[in-house]
Amino acid sequence: MNSIKRSALCVVVLAGLAGCSGMTQQEKNTAIGAGVGGVAGSALTGGSALGTVGGAAVGGVIGHEVSKPKR
Repeated sequence: MNSIKRSALCVVVLAGLAGCSGMTQQEKNTAIGAGVGGVAGSALTGGSALGTVGGAAVGGVIGHEVSKPKR
């Protein structure tokens, strides 16, 4: 990864962390899952936009469901 992409990624991550202060734990887990899923989808598909979006969607759903309150 070149230095421009790495710097942009750091800025996005830091901005995202700052915006999470008023979120519930379930919302935070959804956002984290979407981020991790997007990175994984991009890596697995060689940077495909569809793979990135698909990975983010699947990761967001998993993050949301994992932190659901037990009934």
